Amino acid sequence: MSYLAHPLAILVLLAVPPLVWWWRRRGRPTLRYPDTRPLYGLPSGRSRAARRGGIFLRAAGLGFLVLALAGPRWPDAGSRIPVEGIAIAMVVDVSGSMAEMDFTWQGEKISRLDAVKKVFRLFVKGGKGPAGEQLEGRGNDLISLVAFGTRPESVCPLTLNHAVLLQLLNEEQPRGALEGQTNIGDAIAWGLYRLRSAGPRRKVMVLLTDGEHNVPPPALKPRQAAQLAGNLGVPVYVIDAGSDEPTATEPGAKESSAADRLNARKTLQDVAKITGGMAFEARDGKALWDACAKIDELEKQRIESFQYRRYYEMYAWFGLAALICWFTLFLLEATVWRKVP
Repeated sequence: MSYLAHPLAILVLLAVPPLVWWWRRRGRPTLRYPDTRPLYGLPSGRSRAARRGGIFLRAAGLGFLVLALAGPRWPDAGSRIPVEGIAIAMVVDVSGSMAEMDFTWQGEKISRLDAVKKVFRLFVKGGKGPAGEQLEGRGNDLISLVAFGTRPESVCPLTLNHAVLLQLLNEEQPRGALEGQTNIGDAIAWGLYRLRSAGPRRKVMVLLTDGEHNVPPPALKPRQAAQLAGNLGVPVYVIDAGSDEPTATEPGAKESSAADRLNARKTLQDVAKITGGMAFEARDGKALWDACAKIDELEKQRIESFQYRRYYEMYAWFGLAALICWFTLFLLEATVWRKVP
């Protein structure tokens, strides 16, 4: 299927019929002669062919010129140009509660952090999920890893070397007594800092946590950090991997009440809403997989919409056709279609 780069230019073709009509109706040069009766018996010669041929070549030349101005082009279906990927900051909670053994993966009980490692590996590298679902991976994306407990830290900067990234993720363990709390606000801010080096690429953040922000000021509150992300145009996809059961795994934390857990969930939903992202709840390995698969689908669709195609530009051929028409007309009118006067 062909396309026009400037389709409105085709409207100029509407001027061709009036111009042809004007050229036919315009007055022709004549000679005064005292007696034309001797000329009546002469054959008409090439005058009729010259007149009709001149009209046709003029109209065809003008039509080809208008088509050239419209910019006709033909897409090359086999030459889709892949655009560069996006930049993703993976911000992972490694506080003490991530050691809870309440996730199931293919019938096996594993910790929350181990489930995160398995699913994020498939998200980055690609592969089959717990029920045989397939992810293609994020091979063209720059991905960084930020781990946080009481304080956030950069485990891996933005990189295309995903093998190293996944190795560093695999070495992460739940923090002990000194770093076992949950500092969501500063973690978001630190993830934004790591995304700065991505330049003009689209930037997103995937935040996975299982707890309530429980670090006092001067740490940023989650909603404050979300405002920063929203101002920078960075959507935050929040995955809430916390349990509905009361826990007090983190050192120094009191046993959470139902109201505390409800407030923590509302905070995470607000973070996603403020930044233009989405919030997911993951209480087991399958739900965690579904959340990452949905994020992967959303960001793959956005990349696809910004892909480009090569086109074979054909305006030059139409311009050449117009020149051929007019050159042929000039040549014929200077020779076999020459008129006197």
